[in-house]
Amino acid sequence: MPTLIVFCHLRWDFVFQRPQHLMTRLAEHYDIVFVEEPVYTEGQAFMKKTAAAPNITVCQPHTPIHAPGFHDDQIPTLQAMLADLVPGGEQPVVWFYTPMALPLLQGLNPSKIVYDCMDELAMFKNSPKQLLQRESALLNMADVVFTGGPSLYQSKRDRHANAHCFSSSVDAKHFRQAQDRDISHPDQAHIAGPRLGFYGVIDERFDVDLVSSMADAHPEWQIVLVGPVVKIDPATLPKQPNVHYMGQRTYDQLPQFLAGWDVCLLPFAMNDSTKFISPTKVLEYMAAELPSVSTPITDVVVPYGDVVAIADTPEQYIAACERQLAMSDTERQAMARRMREVVAGTSWDRTATKMHELITSAVPSNTAQRLRAGKTETVAPEIAAAKAAPLPVAKTA
Repeated sequence: MPTLIVFCHLRWDFVFQRPQHLMTRLAEHYDIVFVEEPVYTEGQAFMKKTAAAPNITVCQPHTPIHAPGFHDDQIPTLQAMLADLVPGGEQPVVWFYTPMALPLLQGLNPSKIVYDCMDELAMFKNSPKQLLQRESALLNMADVVFTGGPSLYQSKRDRHANAHCFSSSVDAKHFRQAQDRDISHPDQAHIAGPRLGFYGVIDERFDVDLVSSMADAHPEWQIVLVGPVVKIDPATLPKQPNVHYMGQRTYDQLPQFLAGWDVCLLPFAMNDSTKFISPTKVLEYMAAELPSVSTPITDVVVPYGDVVAIADTPEQYIAACERQLAMSDTERQAMARRMREVVAGTSWDRTATKMHELITSAVPSNTAQRLRAGKTETVAPEIAAAKAAPLPVAKTA
């Protein structure tokens, strides 16, 4: 099978989300080399390789360089480490989740260049100032562009002739397990009901004030939060006794937590970092056939506003949760029917198959053709243009 090299700003063993869903399915068609951001390690640089799944090798560079992420200071060392990842003479497909890795394209002789824009990373906390400039260069070079939701598609469609919207999808079979309420995870057995839950990364996109207001308004509600806390000070999180932090859990455990919840939460802050997000969990909540309440995230409101309760203010959010908890059996059955209709319309399997078809049919750009022909000197100025500004010493989003 052909090789697919993936450059990603997310760790493979972090929260199981879009990259992992897609790559585990695309591994049917490609030998996948998943390259993470470097990890600082004293001494000689080395590449840690892990067989993460069939046909998927996760490559974690360890370098003695303090610069974070795919910083320019890391590039020469990384290029040397990547040299032996692909058999001699092979022309891999190169897939980017972060434009910051763009300089690593040189020397890879790609057959196709893919950009899967799953988030507007430039709007995340501590994002490199150079990111937008480098993304523009990547959009000029890519053969096909995917976006993680309709909002991102609207912002990128005019910047690439072969852009396609692939919203977050769902592994329905996995999350339907939660419909069996008897499988509730034992770690929440001591928490009384009603339980209102959220799982995902707790970062600048998470509205801590909203959750705190919920906890204060209803001390009898038990708010269960599952996921890692990153990029924000844990001291700023709600500390009420009815707020429970379960930490990061595995993908296999998520249906177990869902099974014990009465209402699912999407308490996203309305700020720059959430302007273009398309939350994967909204469809997973639906597969579990549990009522959900969200703040007005565009990619939730537009496609799912008829089945997910939407609330603008803390007062409205709390009231929406009250209504979801008080639903009659008839209302719940109607909600579940609509959720089944929505979930039936998408799957990660279908998304990965369509992406593979688009990659296969894409006509290689001039950039890919020149790199494949070994004419790196004609492409170097384009990549160098994206390296003009110095990077701040800050973690890539």
